[in-house]
Amino acid sequence: MRISTARPPGISDDVESIAVHASPAAIAYAAGMGAFGPRPDLVLSGINLGPNVGPAVVHSGTVGAALSAAAQGIPALAASSASFDPEHWDTAYPVIAEALHWLKTHPQDGRVLNINIPDVPLERLRGLRPAELATFGTLPDTVDRSVRQILFAHMDDSGEAPATFPEGTDVHELMQGWATLSLIRAPRHDVHDAALPAFDDLSFARGRAGVAR
Repeated sequence: MRISTARPPGISDDVESIAVHASPAAIAYAAGMGAFGPRPDLVLSGINLGPNVGPAVVHSGTVGAALSAAAQGIPALAASSASFDPEHWDTAYPVIAEALHWLKTHPQDGRVLNINIPDVPLERLRGLRPAELATFGTLPDTVDRSVRQILFAHMDDSGEAPATFPEGTDVHELMQGWATLSLIRAPRHDVHDAALPAFDDLSFARGRAGVAR
């Protein structure tokens, strides 16, 4: 993990800022272990370019960083713009401010807030709504597309949506001009009443694998 001096645009000189050359989740983990100074009280991840909705959250470095923090007991929030080239950054401010206030006043046990914000002028933002993660079905001609194209496979050039998503899901609400909030739980050991396999005889394992003795 390599660290270098850096200062993103708009960051005040009195705010310490560094660049860490590693995956977002690894950076959050290292921060929680005190690699960059005192353990953080809160982790804000993003704003990501492009939405993190539905099952796509498992591929997201932005959400991964928040989950990594939450797994260490650090309150965390992941924020994403619906656009890969956002123009209306100011629209994100009231959304994230409201989510941050809620997070600070509602302690979470290993859960993070996942926020998606439409790239629209602030006056066109319809508001903020809780939303479930959408389920992506099998859509025609999308198997060989990139993740970015798959995310927007429900839209055609006219802006119509031939594939529908249930009301209350993050994709549906985002398409309707709402910013969305979803709670996602950090990875935990969770077997419930499942009886997991185990063995202590290597010959048994080789037999299962079909390896000749």
